[in-house]
Amino acid sequence: MLTSDKRLFIAAAEDPAKLSADGRELCMESRMSNRHGLITGATGTGKTVSLQNLAESFSALGVPVLLTDVKGDLAAMCGPAQPKGSIAARIDELGLRQKGYENRGYPVCFWDIAGRQGHPMRATISEMGPLALARLLDLNDVQSGLLNIIFRIADDNGLLLLDLKDLRSMVAWVSDNRGEYAAAYGNIATASIGAVQRALLRLEDEGADNFFGEPSLDIRDLFRTDANGRGVINILAADKLMQQPRMYAAVLYWLLSEMYEQLPEVGDCEQPHFVLMFDEAHLLFNDMPKTLLEKMEQVVRLIRSKGVGIYFVTQNPADVPDSVLSQLGNRIQHALRAYTPRDQKAVRVAAQTFRTNPAISTEQAITELRTGEALVSFLDRKGAPSMVERALILPPEGGIGPILEEQRKKIIAESPLGKTYDEPIDRESAYELLAERTEQLQREASLAAWDKQRVKLESTERKAQQAAQRQARAEEREARQREKEAQKSDIFGNLLNSVTKQATRTITNNVGRQIGNSLVRGILGGLLGGKR
Repeated sequence: MLTSDKRLFIAAAEDPAKLSADGRELCMESRMSNRHGLITGATGTGKTVSLQNLAESFSALGVPVLLTDVKGDLAAMCGPAQPKGSIAARIDELGLRQKGYENRGYPVCFWDIAGRQGHPMRATISEMGPLALARLLDLNDVQSGLLNIIFRIADDNGLLLLDLKDLRSMVAWVSDNRGEYAAAYGNIATASIGAVQRALLRLEDEGADNFFGEPSLDIRDLFRTDANGRGVINILAADKLMQQPRMYAAVLYWLLSEMYEQLPEVGDCEQPHFVLMFDEAHLLFNDMPKTLLEKMEQVVRLIRSKGVGIYFVTQNPADVPDSVLSQLGNRIQHALRAYTPRDQKAVRVAAQTFRTNPAISTEQAITELRTGEALVSFLDRKGAPSMVERALILPPEGGIGPILEEQRKKIIAESPLGKTYDEPIDRESAYELLAERTEQLQREASLAAWDKQRVKLESTERKAQQAAQRQARAEEREARQREKEAQKSDIFGNLLNSVTKQATRTITNNVGRQIGNSLVRGILGGLLGGKR
């Protein structure tokens, strides 16, 4: 709710005698609203109502807002509230109708990482960056260093990292070629590669593949107003996202980083250009590495000069690091319970974050606050924190709670952003390029193997031909040798036959002569002997 001079009317003091001419109104100066803020309190004490009240007030001022809906009960602000019972009584008690309060809906735009309860909110792997991604993957220092090397190799080789399959492909490529990259980028341990690959599989099982991809969110699409000049309240469904605290923290960090990197410097302005409101903000800081915390501190400290205000919602101020807490000038503290010494210590810490008001005991008041009551301290026109006041938080003008699924679908269907974000895009990136390179290498390897086999076959054929030629020459030599031997055999045979024939004739002649002589001698002997 706004006052006539464009201040954010958030709460009303319970004791008007303790206030100045402003009466019971406790207002936040629009010029100081980008100095960030903090809403704290135990579960069920009214933090969500305070969050909604602030979001509606910024919207009425013409400032777009993005807030996280961790319980699913902020969607009803798209329609008017129907106050009853104590809420209606408070409206009458504070005379809000006469001050411009009216029950009305506010322009909303629903977003959802999974794309079920709103337009898909996506980011690319490159936009997330190795620092936030290492925390999301729960990597140690060595594994985080490897992830940095992988991002650097991708950048140096012109490989876009858009979604999880791109990053998985890049990790596998670096693993297969680690010997080639080790000299230029440092040691690439196989064990670290395995750890990163397992973490990516776990992240995919948690549904992160819905978040990483294109079209990625264009921050300018959050900076919208309706036809009446009211800022659009962008509601990010986080009820399912809360089940993966690291993913939730990574999304919040990414939103902050994108705002910080993309928005121009505007210096001090009369009102913020945009406001981020994060419920369950303690998840953003749990187990945050020192380097990431330093980056967060820098973003929170400097982003106000870009016209952006940040409001954290959590249970206790101690949930926020001191270096960040010191940047949060506007405070709303709901009740805390102090049943144990540890709880009492938390109450004392919370009380010490306020500027002391001698009229009340801040520490005691924190434990006595009822639902809808809070201790409030806003920055004044000069930027100094006002003294803490016990106050009643104004009821929202929009509805409180969830809405029907049909109503949500109708709002999503009527949004002009549906045609931009509802359908995913998968353009050529590291996955496709590395698959092509791998295929090319496989073809080259196949060709090289074929060439090697061909050379081997040709060598075998040459050897076989040479062996056949040697065999043929040997056989030819053997044939010639056999021919010579045969020729020699034929000459010897002919000579032998001739000699044999001659010998036979000689022998025959001699034998014939001897037989003739014998016969002659026999005949003559017979004749001569007869004469005697």
